[in-house]
Parts: sequence; C-alpha cells; structure tokens
Amino acid sequence: MKREGMVRHGLAAAPGGRGGGGGVPQGISRVGSRRCFRLQDAPAPPRRRGGSPVGPAVLLLAVFFGGGMAGAGSAAHGQTAAGRGQEAGPGPVALVGGEVHTVSGSVLRGGTVVLAGGRIAAVGREVPIPPGARVLDVRGKVVTPGLLDSSTRLGVVEIGSYAGTSDGSSANPRMTAAFQVAEGINPYSTLIPVARVEGITRVVVAPAPEASLLAGMGALVHLGGPKLADMLQKNPVGLWGALGEQGSALSGGARSLALLRLREAFEDARDYDRNRAAYAAGNRREYSLGRLDLEALLRVVRKEIPLVLEVNRAADILMAIRLAEELGVRLVLSGAREGWMVADELSAAQVPVIVRPSANVPSFEALGATFENAARLHRAGVKVVLATFDAHNVRNLKQEAGLAVSYGLPHEAALRAVTLSPAEVWGVAGDIGSLDVGKRGDVVVWSGDPFEMMTSVEHVFIEGREISYETRQKALLEKYRTVGGRPPRR
Repeated sequence: MKREGMVRHGLAAAPGGRGGGGGVPQGISRVGSRRCFRLQDAPAPPRRRGGSPVGPAVLLLAVFFGGGMAGAGSAAHGQTAAGRGQEAGPGPVALVGGEVHTVSGSVLRGGTVVLAGGRIAAVGREVPIPPGARVLDVRGKVVTPGLLDSSTRLGVVEIGSYAGTSDGSSANPRMTAAFQVAEGINPYSTLIPVARVEGITRVVVAPAPEASLLAGMGALVHLGGPKLADMLQKNPVGLWGALGEQGSALSGGARSLALLRLREAFEDARDYDRNRAAYAAGNRREYSLGRLDLEALLRVVRKEIPLVLEVNRAADILMAIRLAEELGVRLVLSGAREGWMVADELSAAQVPVIVRPSANVPSFEALGATFENAARLHRAGVKVVLATFDAHNVRNLKQEAGLAVSYGLPHEAALRAVTLSPAEVWGVAGDIGSLDVGKRGDVVVWSGDPFEMMTSVEHVFIEGREISYETRQKALLEKYRTVGGRPPRR
C-alpha cells in the first residue's frame, strides 16, 4: 500500500552502460517496481595498467561530484565520439526493429525510424532504408522522442553558491519582465552533456524572481550545441511570475498586494500600447514599469506567449485562474503542489500545470503535497507537464516520470508529459514532441523502459545528429584511473 512520505529508491545505471537493462527489452512493463542492487551483482572495478583496481571511493567521486565540480577538461563538449557515440553527421540514419513509441499514435513493435536532414524522414514497420544510410539494429530496444524538461536553470547556473556563475534572475527592479534569460545561457556549460546523455534533448530555461514578482522571459533550447544561436528554438517561450508566499514577499508582504501589482502592470501595458505617441512626448502619467517591461507584458496581452505563474497553495491557484480570466491572458501554472485539491477547476479552465512529482514534502503553502499530484490532476483532465526545476539534476527527469507512474499516472501519460504535452504547451508541437514525419530528429534509444531506474541510454539523436557521450563524470573517472586507486593527496 502506498503511503505519503514514503520515497522509493533505486540505483540509476551509469550513462551509456549496457548492463542491467532491466529490464524490459521487448515491452514496457514492471513500471515503478521495487528493485534491489546487490554488491555481488556489480561488475568488478576497472583495472588500470599495472593491475591495480580503481577504488570504489574514486568511482563515487567521479559519478556523484562530477556534475558540480570545476575543471575536468573540455571533452564533455566534443561533437564526435568513438563506438556507439560516433557522430551521425548529415547523412541518413535508420533505427531498425525497435519498439517505437510515437506518442502521437500507437506503439510500433518491430518498427523503423529514419532520420535525414535533421528531421524524421519515415516511421513505420515496412519502411525502405535510404541508400547509404547508417543502419542501427535496435531490436529489443525502446525508441522514443527526446525528453523535454519544461522548467530548468540549465546553462544559467553552473555553481549555485557562486553568484558569478548564476545568470538566471534580475536584481534590477526597473528591468524584470523584459529580462531575457536566453542571453545568459552558456552553451558550453558542463551540465548540458550530463543531461543529454540521459535522453533529455530539449529544455525550457526559466528565470527566477528576485527583484520583482515578474521574473522575466524563458527560452526553449535544444542541447545539441555548440552555438547558442543554433540551440534556441523559441525565445521567448513564456513570461514568468510568482504568486503565493514568494509573490507576497516581493510585493510588500501580502498576497493581495501581489495581485494588485500584477493588475496595475497589465493595465499600464495596455495604456502604454494605446498611447505610445503621448508616452514618447512625455504626456502620460508615470507607469509602474519601464518601457521595456511594458513591451514584454504586451506579448502576454496579445497571447503570443503565456503567463507562467509559480504557485502552490490551492487558494492561490484558484486566484491565479481568476486573475488570468480577468486579464484575458493565457495561463500556465508552475509548481502547483496542491493542484490536485482544485483539479476540477484547473480542468474546467483548461490551464496546463508543470509539476515535479517528487515534491511531496509539505510546507505552510503546500500542506497538501503528495506523490499522487500528477496522477490526480491527469484523472481530472488537466494537461500535466513534468519538470525537474533544477540545473545540476535535469538528468533526473526520467526518474521523476517513473515516480509519477508508480503513484498512479499511466505510463503513456507520463511519456506524453515529457514529450508531446510540453511541446503543445509551448506552441511547438508541430516541430517536436512525437515521432512523426517532418518533425525534428530528436530520438532516444533505451535498453528498456525509459522510466525504470536500471535502464540505460543506448543512443541519443538531436536534430538528426548523434551526440557525444563524453561528460565531466567520465572525464573525472579517466583522470582518477591513474592514481593508484585513491585520490591524490595535496
């Protein structure tokens, strides 16, 4: 029996490993099952030249600290790799014989996916292979679209405790809504390879509120690199703000003040738009926001992008719905830890919700937090999107999805919540999110069920090109192979 507060643990397979596939090569089953990893099942430690094994402490250092340490060289950013990481290049690639989860349609067992020119060229069972194509036998494997994390700090936070590597928020009260997080994204961040080798091919990079309850505009990027101009798919993708405790604290200490601030800001934006000439001549009253912030709000007013509000308490969620109806804007809710308590209202208002399934620890504005939040929202008809809300652990998106499945979210709904549903929310479903002909070639081949902890990634394609599988963790592992089984002393 499931109980609140109980966390199900597992041991994730190392990126690129083929062992322990877990599981379910011919079909997706045993989702969320409890599994044990015994020490005697683990492979023997690798031996360096001379016969000395690398000690477990060194392996743990490489795996667990690799994502957040400085150094470790530039190998993580290479665009080619030997063996299974061989760069696909511009030529066609055929993935033959796998269990193909198109997301938009049925599951094709023994299906083939053909990539050409950066796009999906063909999907089906009886698909001709283009002459000269690189053919990969993926029988017994699972093939899905690349995963999309809808709320991250990836590329704008490298070391959270050092402000010099954090570019995801504005401390300038006169430059908040207009703040574009995209211009601060570091395409060479060592955290990006760590995410993409785990099957995450695209992310939304979201700003965080700091000087105002209006945080700025987020961007949707792919993780293929290496140039930011090439990575940007949609910018801006939404305008972020905060209600609840955070919005209250940034507005003078009361929730009603946050609502007043938002109403005033949108009223000023509309007035500015109607009276541009008078504003330019200095014949309008003083506005609550600067000109650039007003221009940013007009994107929301014109419904070019949604207003994304971070909110958790059920009462605050209902107020956000009423506010969006009053302002006449598209709304997306982020967090929504008590969303299940007002699921019917969210469904009736057709408001999508971005949630982190593992967020079940209660707080004063989320006393009703539960692992079953995503499942209950889905049952009520709410469009559910999953996210990690992180920078260093974006790779855990598939585990968040697995946790949601183990607490009641249907497997196909969980896969959709990290592929096609977010693409629909951000207005790019015609381009990504499913394995359909003409869409961008973001494809992942898994050793088994993508949401099982022991499943490993076999191949990742972004824009039709196979990525490098080098990461900082692997670079650290290779570095410490040569130190006699223990870290060097200083």
